[in-house]
Amino acid sequence: MTELAVDGIPVAVTCRVLKLARQPYYRWLKSPITEAELTEAYRANALFDAHRDDPEFGHRFLADEARNAGEAMSDRTAWKITSQNGWWSAFGKEKARGAGKRPGPPVHDDLVQREFVADAPNRLWLTDITEHKTGEGKLYLCAIRDAFSGKIVGYSIDSRMKSRLVVNAIDNAVALRGDVAGCVVHSDRGSQFRARKTVCALARHSLVGSMGRVGAAGDNAAMESFFSLLQKNVLNRRSWARREQLRIAIVTWIERTYHRRRRQARLGKLTPVEFEATMRPPMALAA
Repeated sequence: MTELAVDGIPVAVTCRVLKLARQPYYRWLKSPITEAELTEAYRANALFDAHRDDPEFGHRFLADEARNAGEAMSDRTAWKITSQNGWWSAFGKEKARGAGKRPGPPVHDDLVQREFVADAPNRLWLTDITEHKTGEGKLYLCAIRDAFSGKIVGYSIDSRMKSRLVVNAIDNAVALRGDVAGCVVHSDRGSQFRARKTVCALARHSLVGSMGRVGAAGDNAAMESFFSLLQKNVLNRRSWARREQLRIAIVTWIERTYHRRRRQARLGKLTPVEFEATMRPPMALAA
């Protein structure tokens, strides 16, 4: 209906043809994500985190864990959410093919629409999480990339993929970049980005959340390209016995190679650091 309105077809005509009322459409247009959907998303995040940590737990134990995490709900509600998403106990019902991989409802609209460009720093940040195995277990990296220069403005590395991983990356980026109020932060629909702690961190720093659509890998292609470079240049170069070894390698490659040595064609063959330094004087004069 919205697309038809953009093409010049009145909403009243569309509603008449489809036999729909206009008031519900306008209510949805004003608030696409309802409070009930947000509440369910937060509950689903808490249940998913508990299920990932302890796959043998049934829905009653998951509900207990979620309540301990601050997301109150009845056992019946927990059963409904876990069954809809296929989060079964490892000792219970057999998982259907592809079960457990469906993203939950978004907590932000898609404000980017695959336009990964910005005309100044701190206008659009892109973020995602990648993982790699070591001899001690997996290591997770949440990185935040400024669409203006491609610079990684904040990141967090941890042995667990919790919402705290994202919150720490956001706090790191804000501490390094200063005044970032109004900056759009775009991510996929991973549970860590939909978590209440992440939403609160964005609000605390006056950042604006944005989320891609379900099953659309291109909605965060710019971050995927960065992780692809990281995969080829660091993660897959050798096997890693210890998490600390890999952490040092990731930080070294980002700060020394990617930021200061790797020139990008879209930046006029400049590195991200050089590009921001070159563009800063004109922006200061314009201000």
